Amino acid sequence: MKHFKPSYVILFILFLIGCQTNAKKGIEPVNPNATREARALLSYLYSLKGKNTLSGQHNYGNELLRSSDSVKSITGTLPAVWGSDMLPLGRGEHDTGQEVVDEAIRQHEKGSIITLMYHQVKPFDHDSLGFAGSVKGRVTDDQWNEIVTPGTPYYNMLIEKIDKVAGYLKQLQDRNIPILWRPYHEMNGIWFWYGDRKGQEGFEKLWKIMYDRYVNHHQLNNLIWVWNPNAPRDWENDQAYDYQLYYPGDKYVDIFSADIYKNDYKQAHHDQLLTLGKGKLISIGECGELPTPEILEQQPEWVWFMVWARFIWTANEPDDVRKLYNAPMVLNLDDIEK
Repeated sequence: MKHFKPSYVILFILFLIGCQTNAKKGIEPVNPNATREARALLSYLYSLKGKNTLSGQHNYGNELLRSSDSVKSITGTLPAVWGSDMLPLGRGEHDTGQEVVDEAIRQHEKGSIITLMYHQVKPFDHDSLGFAGSVKGRVTDDQWNEIVTPGTPYYNMLIEKIDKVAGYLKQLQDRNIPILWRPYHEMNGIWFWYGDRKGQEGFEKLWKIMYDRYVNHHQLNNLIWVWNPNAPRDWENDQAYDYQLYYPGDKYVDIFSADIYKNDYKQAHHDQLLTLGKGKLISIGECGELPTPEILEQQPEWVWFMVWARFIWTANEPDDVRKLYNAPMVLNLDDIEK
């Protein structure tokens, strides 16, 4: 039966019941101090594994409801997963971080599952440069080495940016809100400053710097850590390389996720991620064109999908959106809300 409406209280009860079993299966969060709400959410997601897929929708930080509301206008229901970005938007000292936090609180109160990402600008750039001005584009090898080497000026700038976002995430922890935390996504592609950095001194080190800073220094225990490469592809001047070349290790990742664009739903994108995860959850972190119900039947382990912002109407036909949202394996907000 499709309709199941667990509150977070119910989720926690389910977590307590399943805790011993989950520990045997290796489903414990990578952060041993994870909050009970984070543990409950992770346990709930595991209960869907191979059976259901949650619908999800990304919303830009400066239009925090527009894309989810578009889903409602098309389907009559809202997605189960509400997503946004801690990328600062605006000029000067203004950014949208507080607006994102405030909306995440409202969405949680409505019953949504919250996922947040972080398009971090280069450490030595001002946040106002934003996505096009700084997130995209490469850094030199020398710059990279300084960024990931403790004590250097660029490393200190990195920590300053990481700490700023930690302040926002702490507000959500104070409200007992678990977050599917998806930073530094598409690291296996060639388009972001932190992209295509292989080896222990590459992306792996950057991920561990953030993980250590948030878990051990800031004690952010409400985060479920979602590692999110792009689906591998050999497109001219737009390559994304094998998942495993950028994997930071089992001790630092709760959930695996892939971004899939241009309807590139190869079975290998699902199966290879599943193999690398060794039983951990996998999800579609971002997509343009939605998967079809038939694709989800062939690739049943995706535990959620999330359409990228305005792609919900620019890359998808309304009838296709409705068909997917009405599919038996897909759970929407009406199916999980309090």
